[in-house]
Amino acid sequence: MISCDSESKKQQGPLRSNWAGNFTYSTQTLEEPDKGEALLAAINKQEKLKALGTRHSFNTIADSQHRQLSLAKMDPNIQLATDRSTVSINGAVQYGVLAKKLQQEGFALHNLASLPHISVAGACATGTHGSGDQNGNLSTAVTEMEMIKANGEIKVFSEETNLEELRASVVHLGALGVVTRMRLRIEPAFTVKQFVYENLPLEQLDTQFDAIFSSGYSVSLFTDWQGERVNQWWIKKKGQGQDDSMPETIFGASKAKDHLHPIKEISAINCTEQLGIEGAWHERLPHFKMDFTPSSGEELQSEYFVPRTEAVAAIHAIYAMGTEIFPYLLISEIRSIKKDELWLSPAYGRDSIAIHFTWKADWENVSKLLPKIEARLKPFQVRPHWGKLFTFDQDYLHGQYERMDDFVFLMKNMDPSGKFINDFLQKNLLSKG
Repeated sequence: MISCDSESKKQQGPLRSNWAGNFTYSTQTLEEPDKGEALLAAINKQEKLKALGTRHSFNTIADSQHRQLSLAKMDPNIQLATDRSTVSINGAVQYGVLAKKLQQEGFALHNLASLPHISVAGACATGTHGSGDQNGNLSTAVTEMEMIKANGEIKVFSEETNLEELRASVVHLGALGVVTRMRLRIEPAFTVKQFVYENLPLEQLDTQFDAIFSSGYSVSLFTDWQGERVNQWWIKKKGQGQDDSMPETIFGASKAKDHLHPIKEISAINCTEQLGIEGAWHERLPHFKMDFTPSSGEELQSEYFVPRTEAVAAIHAIYAMGTEIFPYLLISEIRSIKKDELWLSPAYGRDSIAIHFTWKADWENVSKLLPKIEARLKPFQVRPHWGKLFTFDQDYLHGQYERMDDFVFLMKNMDPSGKFINDFLQKNLLSKG
């Protein structure tokens, strides 16, 4: 639970931007409380407020024209449960910090995203994920969440006491309140070996899709949508301290002879170890090393989730746009996510394949491409990543989430005055009807 004392520190000055630098926030005012009493005061005294995480969203989901609030200066307060099955943390803790602490204690999370410097609360709020046929997104590890509502009341959602409310609120888009504590399910630490294969023939996806994505604990395909091949196939296998050698070729793809960056022309110095070198889970599941925290992305990102059953057709539909996409693309990544029961999760109710685009910082041209890509993917019941760039309208989004109306009802109940409502929520969730 939150503690009390101390004061909030208010940051004013030059306009701040998100991590990628593609968006400047609409307010100069940032509240940064370092204790519980100051946090409560910051929430209670404001009519409009928006929680801000590690600024890794690429759209306006965390924007405010009034005031933002960060918990980054709060005590991380990482605590293992007495039965060692869960860990409790402050809402602003980053995955890299938590992972190192868990490893020291002999424990692990079930999965991690590609970058270690994003916050746990922010990643869970937007349905962010890692990869793996049997791995739910990062939000599925949450067993309890403590949140301060608009009226200052502390609300706790828990698997033990109100499971359906927890499922409703974990992927909350910042609409329900400010997350102060989270409890996550953990497991014994494990090791991972990472292998990379190059030039997987595209035709292999037609007949070997399940075999490709089940080839490891976590699997990623990287492509620039050119030709009839997938550039790289990353396989992360749980290490068992035994000979886990891999063949020189699989389905026509060749095992890499050296460490690779997803964009082959870039140095792999900041990428996690490959070539089957065994290492701790938190040093292999992300694509980039724990100590590598880029100050800015200099990129744009979009990501689209399609049902696994529609994935091969959806991927071919994007390959058909390859020549149009290539001039503005850095790289794309394709991953698998196990279905879940979290109301606004992009993997809600269906095993999913996520098609991710890392774009050059050229919004003028990317903004013209996104509607075309989305039109190609609409027949496959596509859902966008909530924290990345998309152009779907509200009617479409509501049609993709059967619990959307229930979530809007919960949002209005939790925040009747609209304290946490911003333009993003108004546009994508609330204007309808």
